[in-house]
Amino acid sequence: MLFARLSRQELLLITLAIGALLAVVKFVTHYLTHSDAVFSDALESLVNLVGGAVALYCVHVSAKPRDREHPYGHGKIEFLSSGFEASLIMLAGVASIAKAIYGFWDSTNVALLDKGILLTTVTGSINYAMGYYLRYRGREMHSPSLQADGEHLMSDGYTSLGLIAGLLMVLLTGWDWIDSLMAIVFGVLIVRNGWGILQHAISGVMDAADEVLVAQVISILERERRPNWIDVHNLRIIKYGPRLHIDCHLTLPWYLTVEQAHEEAKAVGDIINTEMENRVEIFIHADPCVKASCSICTIFDCPVRKVPFVKKVKWTKEIAMQNSKHKILS
Repeated sequence: MLFARLSRQELLLITLAIGALLAVVKFVTHYLTHSDAVFSDALESLVNLVGGAVALYCVHVSAKPRDREHPYGHGKIEFLSSGFEASLIMLAGVASIAKAIYGFWDSTNVALLDKGILLTTVTGSINYAMGYYLRYRGREMHSPSLQADGEHLMSDGYTSLGLIAGLLMVLLTGWDWIDSLMAIVFGVLIVRNGWGILQHAISGVMDAADEVLVAQVISILERERRPNWIDVHNLRIIKYGPRLHIDCHLTLPWYLTVEQAHEEAKAVGDIINTEMENRVEIFIHADPCVKASCSICTIFDCPVRKVPFVKKVKWTKEIAMQNSKHKILS
């Protein structure tokens, strides 16, 4: 498939070009219909353009290799892109609500609703299709900017569906005030969508724990674990755009040489990277086992065991995120 080979920058460029055309169509639709609800939709399309342009710049910066000033790379900027777009979305929603409230006292009548419904159907369908594909590719490429842009365009498609229903109601009843009411509803939904995107962006910047991602990593290690890996704890994951930084403590037999401990740690990193598309940087702190570790250690021929084996502990995200060695007191 042609689009499947496109880079993040190319996808955003195409989205910007189509978005510019759709914005023109929406403002023409507003000019023809004098609809406040259509104006809300058109105003959001401008946000799509500005947000898309910012996302394109941020994706370009994010793709730069790490350097001396940015040892973890430039991926964090994608969360800033999402936050900026979310702020614009909420601003557009507030502006739409303000104009709709003014519309209750405005004597301009809504007109040419049949053409408005047709044009809104076309633009809404295209936006939803673009958004769905951008979100899909964003998840595939692990790009916060693409995902945020896709979510926004999909919400624009949902808004258009409601807009069509509102215009049909005005067409059938002749009550123009329905248009202003629908515009207020759309404005609230636009603000709500922007708030959701902003929360996600803040979580990324603040390195909020992604428990789903932690569970995915620990399930990989649980499936591939070796007897020498007595436990994994204090596991933390930081997102840098499409890349991940993972650090954890790995409890190993205390009698391993430095070289042997290094090989065990390297094996952990290799396994995680193989499963996660080679997008992980992992730092492992090797901990020596202690007497209490014997109760969960599966090295049954260990020459220095001090405590009888009790049971094997299944690794879970709750256990892996704790900053302490695993143990079962007999």
